[in-house]
Amino acid sequence: MKNRKFSFLLLLAGILLISQNLWSQPSGGPYGPIRQYYELPDVPGSIWYVAPNGDAGVSGLTLDAPTTIESAIVRAVSGDAIVLRGGVYRTGNLTFNQRIVIQPYQDEHPVLKGTQVADNWQQAGEGMWVTHWKHLFPGKPEAWWNRQRNERFTPMHRFNNDGIFIDGEYLQSVGSKEDVDEGTYFVNYDDEKIYIGNDPSGKFIEITAFRRAIVRPNAEVRGKKPDKYGPVIRGLEITQYPDTMVHIGDDFWVIEQDASDLVGTVFENCTFSNCFRIGLFAISDSMVIKNCEVRNTNTEGLYIVASKDVLLEKNIIANNNIERWTGFFPAAVKIFNQTIRTKCNDNLVIDHPYSNGIWYDVGNKDGIFVNNWIQNVGMQNQPFNPNSIWIGQNGFFFEISKGAVCAGNVFVDCDHSIMVLNSSDVKIYQNTFINSQVCIARDQRSAEGDTFDWHPSTGPDVEKRTGHEFSNNLLYGDSGYDYPLLFVWQPESMCERLKEPALQKLDNNVYVTQGVMEPLILLSQNLGETCQAGFNTPGELNKAVPSYAAKSISLKNYHGSLFKGVHLGNYQLMHDFPGMKAATELPDNIKKLMGITGTVNWPGAYRPLGE
Repeated sequence: MKNRKFSFLLLLAGILLISQNLWSQPSGGPYGPIRQYYELPDVPGSIWYVAPNGDAGVSGLTLDAPTTIESAIVRAVSGDAIVLRGGVYRTGNLTFNQRIVIQPYQDEHPVLKGTQVADNWQQAGEGMWVTHWKHLFPGKPEAWWNRQRNERFTPMHRFNNDGIFIDGEYLQSVGSKEDVDEGTYFVNYDDEKIYIGNDPSGKFIEITAFRRAIVRPNAEVRGKKPDKYGPVIRGLEITQYPDTMVHIGDDFWVIEQDASDLVGTVFENCTFSNCFRIGLFAISDSMVIKNCEVRNTNTEGLYIVASKDVLLEKNIIANNNIERWTGFFPAAVKIFNQTIRTKCNDNLVIDHPYSNGIWYDVGNKDGIFVNNWIQNVGMQNQPFNPNSIWIGQNGFFFEISKGAVCAGNVFVDCDHSIMVLNSSDVKIYQNTFINSQVCIARDQRSAEGDTFDWHPSTGPDVEKRTGHEFSNNLLYGDSGYDYPLLFVWQPESMCERLKEPALQKLDNNVYVTQGVMEPLILLSQNLGETCQAGFNTPGELNKAVPSYAAKSISLKNYHGSLFKGVHLGNYQLMHDFPGMKAATELPDNIKKLMGITGTVNWPGAYRPLGE
C-alpha cells in the first residue's frame, strides 16, 4: 500500500476548517492540555505548597516556604490540596488514599520525572560507553505470552522496563554489548551496568530510577483508611517512568470487579509520556479524563477497568507500543472487564503503527464512541485475506461486549477503522471512513478451553452475537486502496449453526471509490448455496439479501464532487455530492449521544456545505 501519512499540522488544519461549521463532528478541539492560569483551589482543608527545591523540614503551608512533594503527600488528608511550583520533580511512588487536589501554582509548569541524570560515563571500547546504575527494572512477559511464536519479533530483553533518554529521546534495548549502536542500549543486570553507543559528551542523559509516579490504592496507607473518592489532578506533566506511571484503584483483576468504592477521579490538562508500560491505569466510577495528552507509551496509554460512567473527552493519544511488542495486544486506550457506559467523545487518536486505537475489551456494556478522529492506526501493509480478519490494527475495537453506539467519527488510513468482534447490538451511524476498512466479525470462541479463561463468558453467547446496525455511513477508497470497504465475516464452519445474521440493519450507506475495487462489500453469512460472497454494488447485495442495501449507493471510479478539501483532511461534503440522497433521518437516541439537534439526513460525519 502507498504511504498516506498526513502531517500533524495538516490534520489539525483540516479538522479546524471543518469545525467552523455549526454542526461538526469531530469538533476541531482544542485537543490535549490547555495551558492556563490556576487560581488557588477552593478546598475545605489545607493547601500544601511544594517546589522542586522545597524543604522537607518545613510545613509547606505558606507559599514562601514550600516543602517537598514527598512530604506533602504524606501529610495531606481528604479535603486538602497540593499546589506545585513549576520545575522538574525527580520523584516517584507517591502513594496516598485520600481525596486531594493536585495542581500547578498559577501558570507554572510542574513536571514529574521518573529519571535521574546520568553524568558519569567511561569509555568501554570503540564507540561504546558505560555507567554503573543501581536503579534497574528487569521484567518478563505475562504467562500467556507465546514465546515460541513471538520471540523472533520481540526478544526477551524488550520486556525489561528500563528507559534511557538522550536529549529527551528514548533508546531501544538490545540483547548484548556487541549489538549496541547510537540508537540503542544494553543492560548487564548482574553487574548493574548500562552501555550506550552514543558519545555522552555534551549530551543530557537520563535513566529511569523510580518505578511509578502516583499510586492511589484502595488500602490503608501510613495508618490512613481510604476514603471513597479519587484525586483531582490538573496541569501536571508526568514522564519517563519504567512502569505504570499513575495507578488508581485496586492492583488485581477478578471477573466480578466493581469500582463503586472509588469514584470521581479527575485528570485535566495533564500529559503522560515516555513510559515503558502503561501511562494511566484506573479503576474508578464517574471518572473524567479531559484535555490530556498521552504519548509514547508501550502496552496501553490509558487502561480503564471495571468502571461505570467514565468520560474521555478532547484528549490527544499518540504512538503507543514504542517497543513494538508482538503477541501482547497493545491499545492506545483499553477499556476492560465490564465497564459500563464509558464514553469516548471528541478525542484525537493518531499515529499508532504498532497498536490498536481504542479497544473496548471483554464484558463491556453500552459503550459510547462518538465524534472522534482516528488516523494512522496500523500500517496498511498486509494483503487482504477473505478467510481472516487479522490484517493489522483496529481504530475502534469492540470485542466480546454488549451494546455500543459508534457515530459521528472520522477514520483515516487505518488497517481496520472499526472491528466489532463477538459482540452484540453495536449501532454504527454517521461515520466517515477514508481508506479504512470496516470489519464486523464473529466466530466460535467461548469460555471452554479459551486461553484467557473467563473472558468470553462476559460477552454474548455465540448464537447471540447479533443486532448490529450500519447506516448513514460514508466509505471512501482512493485509487490506491484495494481492500473491500465493508467486511462482514464468520468462519464457513459456522454457517449452518448461526441462523440469524450479525447485521439486523445494513442500508443508507454510500460507497465511493476512485478506482474499480472488487468486491466492494464482502459478506459472510448463510446465503443459501454459499457462506461468503463478494458484491460489487449495493444493488447486487440487495438482490442476494433483500433486507440489505435497498437505498444504499455506490460510486465507482468516481472523480466528481465529494469533499471540500481532501488534501487538507477536510471531509465536509460538497452540497452537490450525488450520494446525498442515500441517507435517512438519524434516530433521536443517536443524536442525543452525539450532542446534536435538528434534522440529520446526509451520509458521514459532517454536514454538507450550505446545509
